[in-house]
Amino acid sequence: MKALILGIDGYIGWALALRLLSKGHEVAGIDNLSTRRFSAEVGSDSAFPLPSPKERVEAVKRKLGTDLKFVVGDAKDKALLEETIREFKPDVVVHFAEQRSAPYSMKDYEHAWYTLENNLKSTLALLYAVSEIDPSIHILKMGTMGEYGTPNFDIPESAFVKALIEGKEDVIPTPKWGGSYYHWSKIFDTFLILFKGKLSGLTVTDIMQGPVYGTRTEEIIDEELRTRFDFDETWGTVINRYCVEAILGLPLTPYGKGKQTRGFISLEDSVEAMRLLIENPPKEGEYRVVNQFAEVYNVTQLAEIVRDASKELGLKVEIKNVKNPRVEAEEHYYNPEVKVLPSLGFRPKKNIRDETKTMIMDLLPYKERLERFKHVIMPKTIWK
Repeated sequence: MKALILGIDGYIGWALALRLLSKGHEVAGIDNLSTRRFSAEVGSDSAFPLPSPKERVEAVKRKLGTDLKFVVGDAKDKALLEETIREFKPDVVVHFAEQRSAPYSMKDYEHAWYTLENNLKSTLALLYAVSEIDPSIHILKMGTMGEYGTPNFDIPESAFVKALIEGKEDVIPTPKWGGSYYHWSKIFDTFLILFKGKLSGLTVTDIMQGPVYGTRTEEIIDEELRTRFDFDETWGTVINRYCVEAILGLPLTPYGKGKQTRGFISLEDSVEAMRLLIENPPKEGEYRVVNQFAEVYNVTQLAEIVRDASKELGLKVEIKNVKNPRVEAEEHYYNPEVKVLPSLGFRPKKNIRDETKTMIMDLLPYKERLERFKHVIMPKTIWK
């Protein structure tokens, strides 16, 4: 198969490219390198030094013995998308080319507007490009479990649900409630996809994924092939942030009560799940929703797991709750449905307890580098 990855330079985008190449698929990617710039904007950087796009392509050729096309460009550029799709003729386009940080979107008006404009424009450009060139191309879109918020009902793995409206049964889109402008951009994405998909008969997999953690996949065999790893308050996911706090001798910092519950998945399992979804597309013209996560924990339980793993590795670690900068339910019901991936044979290989030790061991050699970014770990972006 041929896969075009929008956002190939990112944490998951690069890891997915390596997985697909290792399985014999052809891969091309587009990325405007914005995460590198935005990380620098907040005074941070990847825990692992990142090669340039040219160096990454050369490393793939040396290490994996295969070619990779990496286009430095913007997925909002519809003309670029059209040119690349016509030239490469992909079977699937994977859409990761969005501003992916909730805190970044909540900094101020400019960051909120950038998030909405960038994410919606790139999605709409892709929908139109595919519908005008070849509507049979499978679009794999990265959404987020955060689209649902924390409702007091089971979260179905479905685009639509039955509801009673004024005493009559009707079918409505699954209710959603974002917790940041980033999450609202993802919700608006979903409705754009539903609407344009119906108009043009598009084939779409919309992945509602939980937070991802981890430093490696089976293909990341040395530093030249590493993906980025963010740990600061703006870009780092909670487990990644805890691991760096442990290495630097800082307290692990659950926000507020620490009872916020989410579904988590390792980087290895995330890319393997997406490989299965790519190799097993929905029926032509179908819109498929996939809830993608492997384990459910609250953020205090995660801190305890990281603390215990750190102690086994000789690190002294304590947990210290800090004031929650976000506006969110700190105690809530959480029960999402997961059916699609198990039906395709997906079984998670990793678990948080074991993977946390691997992450800490991978990060320890970079302690001196991480020390330079101590100041960006504690929360500074206040939702209200």
